[in-house]
Amino acid sequence: MMGDWQVYWLFLQQGIASGLVTGSIYALLAIAIVIIFKTTDAPNFAAGEIFMAGAYIALYLLIFSQIAYVIAVPVTLAITFVFSALFYRIVLRRIGVSPAVAVNVVIATLGLSFVLKGIVRNTGFGDVPRSFPAVFGADTVQIGDAVLTTQDVAVFALALLAMAIFFVFFNYTRPGRAMRAVGMNPRAAALVGIDLHKTRMLIWGLSGLLSALAAILIAPKILMTADMGIVVILGFAAAIVGGFTSLPGAVVGGLIIGIVENLVGLFVSTRAIVVAPFIVIMLVLAIRPQGLFGGPVVIKKV
Repeated sequence: MMGDWQVYWLFLQQGIASGLVTGSIYALLAIAIVIIFKTTDAPNFAAGEIFMAGAYIALYLLIFSQIAYVIAVPVTLAITFVFSALFYRIVLRRIGVSPAVAVNVVIATLGLSFVLKGIVRNTGFGDVPRSFPAVFGADTVQIGDAVLTTQDVAVFALALLAMAIFFVFFNYTRPGRAMRAVGMNPRAAALVGIDLHKTRMLIWGLSGLLSALAAILIAPKILMTADMGIVVILGFAAAIVGGFTSLPGAVVGGLIIGIVENLVGLFVSTRAIVVAPFIVIMLVLAIRPQGLFGGPVVIKKV
């Protein structure tokens, strides 16, 4: 019979292992949120519904259209990329994207969130909870004393791969450097010849793609409903903890939120899981208001 310390050690390992899996999904969502915020100074409140829509598009292609997984996933990512880019091109470009009109972006993204949720509910897909087919089996993998399924390991590995590809693209390609320039100083970027609108379309497209990828990875582990986009709150929590303008911070914040959630569920109570991320946010903001990786606090005149 295991002693108390052995049980605690087992719970600690299991909480960290499981937390890294869920935290990697929160990290993907946080990146999708941060890249929008860096270029508009406004949060994308439709991120959760784009996440939800991506999962339902993939479900439709896989189940109702009987398309192979290796085709359905890239098609889903392409659809969400194009849709998000067109939302910027058709809607946000017309209302203007700048700190002075950030409230317009908030209202537009809130409107998009209601539209997407309404479409899913009224087409019959979101009328009942649905299950997303898992690619990998239910076999287990033991890491130390922790036990994960092969699906969990695949989710974590694919999320890390996606983040690595994104960071290589963001830091070492010409479009990626243009995105960084627009995020740092749009006016200076325009003066050196960067097309602001095309770059912002690319940013919105990539944000939608990352949200859809996160949904496809996590969907087999949860029940799908029209309200599943509520998970984006944890993406916002990750972005706040890491620093709302820091991409590395978004990743670290996501992993921290995931680990804390799982540890609280194991050591305290499953009922306390929902409040754990907000306790982390309050602690981080009390100690470091700009987040763990955020820059110095800048006060803007309004």
